[in-house]
Amino acid sequence: MTPVAAPEAPTGARQAGEFDTDHGTRGGEQKGPWEQIALALFIGIPFLAVLAAVPIAWGGFLSWRDIVIAAVFYTISGHGISIGFHRYFTHKSFKPNRPLKYALAIAGSLAIEGPVVRWVADHRKHHKFSDREGDPHSPWRYGSNLKALTKGFWHAHIGWLFDTEQTPQRQYAPDLLKDRDIVKVSRMFPFLVLVSLFAPAVIGGLWSWSIEGALTAFFWASLVRIALLHHVTWSINSICHTIGNRPFKSRDKSGNVWWLAILSQGESWHNLHHSDPTCARHGVLRGQLDTSARTIWFFEKLRWVSDVRWPVKERLEARRVTAQP
Repeated sequence: MTPVAAPEAPTGARQAGEFDTDHGTRGGEQKGPWEQIALALFIGIPFLAVLAAVPIAWGGFLSWRDIVIAAVFYTISGHGISIGFHRYFTHKSFKPNRPLKYALAIAGSLAIEGPVVRWVADHRKHHKFSDREGDPHSPWRYGSNLKALTKGFWHAHIGWLFDTEQTPQRQYAPDLLKDRDIVKVSRMFPFLVLVSLFAPAVIGGLWSWSIEGALTAFFWASLVRIALLHHVTWSINSICHTIGNRPFKSRDKSGNVWWLAILSQGESWHNLHHSDPTCARHGVLRGQLDTSARTIWFFEKLRWVSDVRWPVKERLEARRVTAQP
């Protein structure tokens, strides 16, 4: 199977049933200065919270309540990215029913990694040009010596986010632009950002019935949770395209990084994903934990999803590095 990526479409007038990219999806073709400033704040402030996390926890401002709220929001938003934005919206690894499609789009938006259409367009372009000219976030962009790779690693992890030139959504995600449900969720992105930021504080405040409970929940389940999820996601772009085992054939440098598997919901089994992008399971070898695949399996048992593209033994063996021609 080939990745569901980059169907060509005219860049001029909109096609029948297609929404305006600039005003319909909360993610246009260019990043303006205010969007750059907002991006810097959403990266910088949570990162500062991570730096302050140890002394704050040491000072007693971390409770089991905060851990539970943070874990729940991390799990929902993380799987929203992995199962929703990535395996479904980008690669069509399965077909969900309509309520689940909505839920996955909303859950992924809570990760605050951008509107769904923009995220998908970027990722499809990444697969089309993976680790080659045109890849939005390859760590090999500047070369392979230490200095070039250091610069490229920074670009792949964070730097590419500040590129003013955006991936053309009409070219790389025309299917989503024609989906009114998804366009509606993309329009809701600013509201969902506020929900992701302040819902933990509301829950923490009501749970503890105190202002302190609201503040600590905001710190741990909003700021720290967002920073951790962001850097885990970006590590798939940077770390998993720099190091890792490569048991399957692919045309790029994607590798498996085991110690990111749990935090990334199985996304760090990245080598198989680039070898067979539409496969619903990334961790296909013994001992490779993939909670996203297990959740898709659970949805399938509930009949919420269908046509799941599970790994096929013959296809896997054909892609193994040790396989004979």
